[in-house]
Amino acid sequence: MVRLPTVPALRRRADRWAGSPRALDVVAALSAFALMLLDVPGLARADNSLTGVTATLVLAAGAATLVLRRRLPWVPYLVALGLMGWLHEVTLIQFALYSIGRFRGRRAAVLATLLYIAVAYAYFQTPGWPAAHHGDTLSDFLSVVVPIGVLAAGVGIAAYRQDLVRALEVQRRAAAARQAVQEERIQVGRDVHDLVGRELTVLAVRAEVLAVRARGDAHQKDFEELADTARRAHLMLNETIVRRADRDGATPGLEGLADLAAESERMGSPVELDVAEEVKALSPLRQTAVHRVVRECLTNAAKHAPGLPVRVAIGATGPDLWIEVRNPLPGTPPDRAPVSTGTGLVSMDERVASMGGTLAAGKRDGEYVVRATLPSGLAR
Repeated sequence: MVRLPTVPALRRRADRWAGSPRALDVVAALSAFALMLLDVPGLARADNSLTGVTATLVLAAGAATLVLRRRLPWVPYLVALGLMGWLHEVTLIQFALYSIGRFRGRRAAVLATLLYIAVAYAYFQTPGWPAAHHGDTLSDFLSVVVPIGVLAAGVGIAAYRQDLVRALEVQRRAAAARQAVQEERIQVGRDVHDLVGRELTVLAVRAEVLAVRARGDAHQKDFEELADTARRAHLMLNETIVRRADRDGATPGLEGLADLAAESERMGSPVELDVAEEVKALSPLRQTAVHRVVRECLTNAAKHAPGLPVRVAIGATGPDLWIEVRNPLPGTPPDRAPVSTGTGLVSMDERVASMGGTLAAGKRDGEYVVRATLPSGLAR
């Protein structure tokens, strides 16, 4: 049994189609056809053996070729040249020249415009071609033909360049996001190296001490093997995660939050810091994640809402650790646009995701709210 799609599904499909390039091509074809319909009464009276119905069908067929304007923009262009010679119709050529400029660039648009002017001039010189429709003299004729082609192609070229700018901006943002994720992963690795490496060093030292104390005892060999295992694990950690001496060390933990708040207040944004007591038992690695999220949130607040208070709340509910940072939305944008790469949220999301958590950020009730939730790792 064939199941018909539900109304919401049809609505979603319609919404997706309405925002697609194909829908824009259909709109362009319908617009061209609507403009050409204004010429139907004149075409029916002209000496071209067309009635109102047949003229409408011919123009509809010509306008329909605009749905190919992205993949095959030369098809509506050639059809437009044919209609210009047969029915003296110049509406379609404007859409065709714009499409070539928009989707093929400047060189193709210039070539198409020159060819259009040359073909129009050839039509003008053809005996019996009704040039009077477009001017009695060559000068009058060209004063109509040339601006039509140049303007349509020029607008198309401008749109083509704008499309390139937008595409480059999208690529730049994507590259910046990838770079931010990569840098955050490197920083996470550095934090793991410093924090876990410190514990492995302590383990190796204590095992060696126990081996010395157990000298001559049956467990001496076990303690020595444990110390060797800890040293090998530390060595593998060093080989796997390479630290760079010219970069900062591991991200501070909860003890660094007060410094972040003081720095934010020096920049003009007072901070209310609320840290639950049980959060202080978090592992060092989770504490670095908290510090990283809070630092990025305070930086963003100072950029986009300078001078407004920021509330930072950190707590644990059940097995989850949560971080919530709120600041009021400014009534007016900052006097100067904030200098930002736009990758702060990406870095925070990568840090939280690396700990198995989620991050949500957005406007809510006149405030900008960032909330991160991740496993606390605390025994309950």
